[in-house]
Amino acid sequence: MRSADTLASSPDQFGGVIVDSDQLPADVAEFEAALAHSLQTWTSAGHRLVWLDVPLARAALIPVAAAAGFFFHHSNESDVMMVRRLVDGAFIPTHATHFIGVGGVVLNERQELLVVCERHRRTSRPYYKLPGGALQPGEHLIDAVLREVLEETGVQVKFEALVCFRHWHGYRYGKSDIYFVCRLSPLSHDVTMQAEEIEECFWMPVAEYFESDLVSAFNKRIVRAALDSPGVIPEWIDGYADPARYEFFMPP
Repeated sequence: MRSADTLASSPDQFGGVIVDSDQLPADVAEFEAALAHSLQTWTSAGHRLVWLDVPLARAALIPVAAAAGFFFHHSNESDVMMVRRLVDGAFIPTHATHFIGVGGVVLNERQELLVVCERHRRTSRPYYKLPGGALQPGEHLIDAVLREVLEETGVQVKFEALVCFRHWHGYRYGKSDIYFVCRLSPLSHDVTMQAEEIEECFWMPVAEYFESDLVSAFNKRIVRAALDSPGVIPEWIDGYADPARYEFFMPP
């Protein structure tokens, strides 16, 4: 790439351009010259902003971009996304604001509830809660809760309904969190505890669960909701082509 060349890019939906990260020059001086020329070209063309995704292998380019007015938008393990306005007040959508988690209410035919006590907790005092955890990228709620229950307890379960959720702010790294509670039925009974994350795992009589001072009011309430509410169940809606990308829950 010659220093006077414009960096390869494509338009975005907000009147800006997205720089092709696969074609970024490795040489810092070459990138600095190309970026300066490109910013003039894009501004003259009426573009409103520029997105610059810098891979870890090109991390030396980050200070150059920052000096040119770019700021951090978000990052992943292998890249950081930077952005620069070319027009004052140009709209820049925020990055993801929430974590998503799931918990499973698993009640067997003996009216026993599958509970866990986490190994890594804020207090030395034990407390009991539902098995569950965070969704992985691209994972559906149903797949996540089945996976989490199996990983933590070794119990295979069947999804029945989504019964309630909690939304709160001030979770990890300043993000918010949504926790979905699902009613599940057990397909197996024997417990195989995930010792790395779980300190205890067993079937607790649900009446004992509601009376225990080692169970929070919130965890009691969501189990009560799972027992009393029909919840919402999976339903496919016509017009959406890819079930791998969408998940719908509707009243039965």
